[in-house]
Amino acid sequence: MTRSSFPTKKERHVLFGSVPPVTGNKPTLKDQMTDLQNHREDYLFAIEEVGITRVKHPLTIHSTMAPHVQTTIASIELTTNLGQKSKGINMSRLTETLESYRQEGLSTDLAQLCKLTKELAVVMNQTGSKLVMEFPWFYERSAPASNLIGLGHSELYIEIAYDESKYRKFEITVGITVAVTTLCPCSKEISEYSAHNQRGLVSIRVNVDPQLLDDNWKVMLLEAAESNASAALHPVLKRPDEKMVTERAYENPRFVEDLTRLIAADLYEYDFVERFTVECRNEESIHQHDAIARISFDKRQKS
Repeated sequence: MTRSSFPTKKERHVLFGSVPPVTGNKPTLKDQMTDLQNHREDYLFAIEEVGITRVKHPLTIHSTMAPHVQTTIASIELTTNLGQKSKGINMSRLTETLESYRQEGLSTDLAQLCKLTKELAVVMNQTGSKLVMEFPWFYERSAPASNLIGLGHSELYIEIAYDESKYRKFEITVGITVAVTTLCPCSKEISEYSAHNQRGLVSIRVNVDPQLLDDNWKVMLLEAAESNASAALHPVLKRPDEKMVTERAYENPRFVEDLTRLIAADLYEYDFVERFTVECRNEESIHQHDAIARISFDKRQKS
């Protein structure tokens, strides 16, 4: 099909349904517009958390493991509480506050994130607020024999809750999700040779004492997960490396029960950890199901 000429762009838009704007009579200036969010009435319930979620945002990570400074992308949730007599919150203030911290240089510095979380409550005229972020963290990993370097990665988690009515105004939770190798002790025990192994996913969440929090917390949580597994995962492996990794796994068989308990013991020994939850899930290689184990423990209630 050929044609000698096309309608103009404006004519094409009309052809496909565009219509001119209507003449309205509602105000266009902010101070003349109705503010429904600030309307006061009895709205039946207070709301514990209301805000925005799945916000994609750049974030700078400082790490003792190379690369020592990196930029990642975080998925962020920003919320505040809301009293029973308030209809809604001005959600644009949440993104405005986040933008102001981006211009300062938003990072994983927990002091900065506490300041941001409190400011959310202040700008909303509320008594509490919460920040939650999840993001990938990369680190150099050397192969055990060849020493060839590649980038490993795990998922980090930070949650900061602010409540101006509490003696400890900030509750900080940090965590990690990391993949490891697990080798089945039962398979090793009953088989004439070999044993089945699989990839395991370790998820750790710890509530921390801010006064004792170690700045190296992400490295310590990574160590707790990987050092207790059958073997760690590596981005680069040559044959001599593969031999060492598979033999290490054979020498350190782990049920999900074993791995969960061993990690819990490490977390128990970390001074900055007050409460923790550990979950280990094996993506079974000879079953259609996964195996899972979970431990939650509050060190403040120990006997």
